[in-house]
Amino acid sequence: MAMATTPHSLLLQNPTQPHHQLPKTSIFKPFNALSRFTIPNRRISISCAATSTQIQDRPPLPSHSQERLFNFAAGPAILPENVLLKAQSELYNYRGSGMSVMEMSHRGKEFLSIIQKAESDLRILLEIPDEYAVLFLQGGATTQFAAIPLNLCSPSDPVDFLVTGSWGDKAIKEAKKYCNPNLIWSGKSEKYTKIPTFEGLEQNPDAKYLHICANETIHGVEFKNYPTPQNSTGILVADMSSNFCSKPVDVSKFGVIYAGAQKNVGPSGVTIVIIRKDLIGNAQEQTPVMLDYKIHAENNSLYNTPPCYGIYMCGLVFEDLLEQGGLKEVEKKNQKKAEILYNAIDESNGFFRCPVEKSVRSLMNVPFTLEKSELEGEFVKEAAKEKMVQLKGHRSVGGMRASIYNAMPLAGVEKLVAFMKDFQAKHA
Repeated sequence: MAMATTPHSLLLQNPTQPHHQLPKTSIFKPFNALSRFTIPNRRISISCAATSTQIQDRPPLPSHSQERLFNFAAGPAILPENVLLKAQSELYNYRGSGMSVMEMSHRGKEFLSIIQKAESDLRILLEIPDEYAVLFLQGGATTQFAAIPLNLCSPSDPVDFLVTGSWGDKAIKEAKKYCNPNLIWSGKSEKYTKIPTFEGLEQNPDAKYLHICANETIHGVEFKNYPTPQNSTGILVADMSSNFCSKPVDVSKFGVIYAGAQKNVGPSGVTIVIIRKDLIGNAQEQTPVMLDYKIHAENNSLYNTPPCYGIYMCGLVFEDLLEQGGLKEVEKKNQKKAEILYNAIDESNGFFRCPVEKSVRSLMNVPFTLEKSELEGEFVKEAAKEKMVQLKGHRSVGGMRASIYNAMPLAGVEKLVAFMKDFQAKHA
């Protein structure tokens, strides 16, 4: 008697038949789960009982807290554990949609709700005025080094740069291809350890914009307040990649804010641009379509397929930041973590040293060196044994660097400080 089939049935031929044999080069073995049974040469029906509901009803996996490392990487960086667990729970079947976010059409209603909510939550977090557009793009902040001059000025227009680290230096080098940049100050001669007073800066009164890097990831230098462009029609442009959403920011002081997501708000692959709407629509003729802000603004960041899963993850992080009480509360936590770590360095009697001027030390990226530089390799190795990783400084400057972004728990910083004190006791 023939068995009734259902939408979940699998119709199989006798697996001994030639058309079930995979090529010898296949990495998979031929299906033989039923080979110990005598199977007639006819079709059989196997009903699949598992449904998405049953999978969703499985008990949640235990917290990975004890298994996970304290990751002090500069980016891609640590993400909130509760965000990762939520993403895990929604990976297979996103909120009853029957598919993963990874599989969704970027023009379908499910993903539209994801990107719209992500933008809405970001606007709430940063109190972004209505006259600013929010764009979810790709290519990292480095791509914006070209996109910004291409969109904001002509090839002959002057632009001012205040360079406080490696990323600001890279930005001005790229801008030279598309405008006429002017270096008004550089901290390179002092190894990027300070930020100048703004009053003494000799800005070009005709500069289209003044560019800064709000937090230099490599050198650990952070602006605590911001300069004002001397040109009355000029704007302030800031690369905020490594301190984005780490504290409140008055968006209205800027013409453009841009940031790679992979430090504080998501995985790598998403670049966020916040731009005043009246600055959109004046791109140079040579501007590639994918670098034209007007194209992306008119298409709500959906001109082509965006980094959908990355945007979804950013949305989860924005939700988490709001649940923490917003950026004022987040900043308090970041200040506390940074204070503990900097105090440990400063109170080590020179065993550990931070080269950055105290008034502009970053809350996000803490560079430090050991008095005995020959111990640096051992420091990194021993820290890794204690489940603290990515503490080696950037290859261009050496030493150590602890990136303590929003998602780094206080316990991680406390454990690092305790380790530093033990390490000093052994080697002082």
